[in-house]
Amino acid sequence: MTGAGSDRGAAGGADSAGSSAAGGALLVVGDVITDVVARHAGPLAAGTDTAASIRTVPGGAGANVACWAAHRGAAEVRLLGRVGAEAAAWHERELAAQGVRPRLVVDPEAATGTVICLVDGGASAERTFLTDSGASLRLEPADWSDALLDGVARLHLSGYLLFSEPSRALVTVAVQAARARGVPVSLDPASAGFLGELGAGRFLELVEGVEVLLPSRDEACLLTGLTDAADAAAELSLRVPLVVAKQGHEGALVARSGKVCARVPAVAATPRDTTGAGDAFTGAFLAALLAGAGPEEAAEEGCRAGASAVERVGGRPPLPG
Repeated sequence: MTGAGSDRGAAGGADSAGSSAAGGALLVVGDVITDVVARHAGPLAAGTDTAASIRTVPGGAGANVACWAAHRGAAEVRLLGRVGAEAAAWHERELAAQGVRPRLVVDPEAATGTVICLVDGGASAERTFLTDSGASLRLEPADWSDALLDGVARLHLSGYLLFSEPSRALVTVAVQAARARGVPVSLDPASAGFLGELGAGRFLELVEGVEVLLPSRDEACLLTGLTDAADAAAELSLRVPLVVAKQGHEGALVARSGKVCARVPAVAATPRDTTGAGDAFTGAFLAALLAGAGPEEAAEEGCRAGASAVERVGGRPPLPG
């Protein structure tokens, strides 16, 4: 395992799904990915060339969340992920530059995961992903250490971990360790496409013990079979104590105990690339909870970060300075 810094952090505990002791660290466990972002101005031309602006940038839902949490003021953010040897040093440098303390397991066999992000250059800047998860979903229980939770006030898990057997087993170990220490756990379902393959019932079994769920509108509806996002968020909050449903340009919904208790408006933005907007929301939301904000205020912070994210290319915040 390689990493920058140590596992020391300020002591911190958690008192509920929606609040935690200020000063504790955030531990994110999830995917570290190389994104190839291709922004094309017109429809894709099958069988020939389509002009595009192409950039290679660091990404991954888990890594993006960690970077946005650090960018939005979380005092200490740690990230456990798995990468291939060919890109380990680059990803570690990029994470450290964002203020994240990486704990990257170098996979001896698999390459770093890669995602091709096809971004429509139109007004919506909607994106389509071609995903090769590579090493990222090969995280396994042997990569976990309970010492990672020392000084941690919150644990966040990328939902991508639920889409392979080794990383599912890691999720179980991490959630059990966190609950034993009283550390609240949040999870972002991450992908409606992969979620459909896993199945709603299986997903809900796997997230037992999670206190905060942060689905997109599509993911919330898929998990419940309901077509209305508010109804879906309310239904999910009967299974998970706090549900914050991200709705893009329509803001976010906060639900508890079977009811939507807040509707948070979006912040106006001119989209260039919607890649990572949900990750930005989640990172800012968690940073706000760590600072002592309530769920509605934290969701407002999330909406502000999401608006900032869509005006940039790639899923990460600007580098400090």
